[in-house]
Amino acid sequence: MNGVSLVKKIRPKMIFLSWYFIGNVMTALSCFRIEFLILPAFILALLINHELSFIEVLWTFSIYLESVAILPQLFLVSKTGEAESITSHYLFALGSYRGLYLFNWVYRYYAEDHYDLIAIVAGLVQTVLYCDFFYLYITKVLKGKKLQLPA
Repeated sequence: MNGVSLVKKIRPKMIFLSWYFIGNVMTALSCFRIEFLILPAFILALLINHELSFIEVLWTFSIYLESVAILPQLFLVSKTGEAESITSHYLFALGSYRGLYLFNWVYRYYAEDHYDLIAIVAGLVQTVLYCDFFYLYITKVLKGKKLQLPA
């Protein structure tokens, strides 16, 4: 059996399992209303963009939405009061990526004399949203403890 046929056999099972897990287990815990993220990000993309073209509005919408896309996960962690080890490492990696991206903006400003104010502001918003999580991650997980929110 080659790799392609193996993927074709496994993919439907993985889709079903992920649908089952997300649809049945997580809905009991997660009641975050994502329309409160999507709609404002879209309206903001229509109002504040570089030019009013279809592709530019979609790009701007994706930047704005990415800046707040972590909120459902952070909401779930705050609702359950704790995060599994793999989840906390994943969130830290996502936040670190965005935090390190700040260095990219500084580099591009000095090396290429270019900056994108929309990307910078959205990135700063996303990094600020991670700050509380970073503090908990550094004080708990890196010391070998489970990430639990203070009571």
